[in-house]
Amino acid sequence: MNPMHLLRAARWARKPPSAKRVKLVLGVVAICLVLVAIEHVVGWPEALTIESPRKPVLPR
Repeated sequence: MNPMHLLRAARWARKPPSAKRVKLVLGVVAICLVLVAIEHVVGWPEALTIESPRKPVLPR
């Protein structure tokens, strides 16, 4: 574990984030989970799929 992570955890233990910031982070996580669920149920749009180029065939 990086020592910077320990310093950040210590700072959060001394001065926790505000309730407003916690709600913001939870809201962003919830939106991401909703988008993942929609993608899982509906599927990825064909228009956004990148066509993979054909592999070059080397002559023998």
